[in-house]
Amino acid sequence: MNSITVAWGVVASETIEGIFTHSWKTLIGQLHGPLAFRLILQPSVAVILAIRVGLRDSRAGRPAYFWTLLIESEHRKDLLREGWKDVGKIFAVAAVLDVICQLIVLRWVYPGEAVLVATTLAILPYLMLRGPVNRIASARTKSSDQRQRNDFTKKGN
Repeated sequence: MNSITVAWGVVASETIEGIFTHSWKTLIGQLHGPLAFRLILQPSVAVILAIRVGLRDSRAGRPAYFWTLLIESEHRKDLLREGWKDVGKIFAVAAVLDVICQLIVLRWVYPGEAVLVATTLAILPYLMLRGPVNRIASARTKSSDQRQRNDFTKKGN
């Protein structure tokens, strides 16, 4: 039983490694191929969305998204739902475009690769930027408020 488990683990790890390797080679190969514009367009849309939502979080006084998602388990479900609502359409478009690219270039569809590429192009930029935008905007708002208070105090004296 133990050797079967070990053999299954080796096969599973090779399969996962194979998916990552094939996905990376395909993604790099698509830099000059059909629909290459999506490699710039999709992360750009995710970045714009992350900036917009990060600013909204800052105005609402919310903590950084990804950090809160990791730390606060009682709010995780709501945060995931909110994040998916924001980035889900971009993810779906990224996955569909990757499937189209696979059909054109490879004449075959690799669903795991499509999910991996869509995650890389849509979800990672969103997760990486939403929290920092919130923190930067919050810090700027706090410093601006502090300057206004200082100016008001100086005028009052």
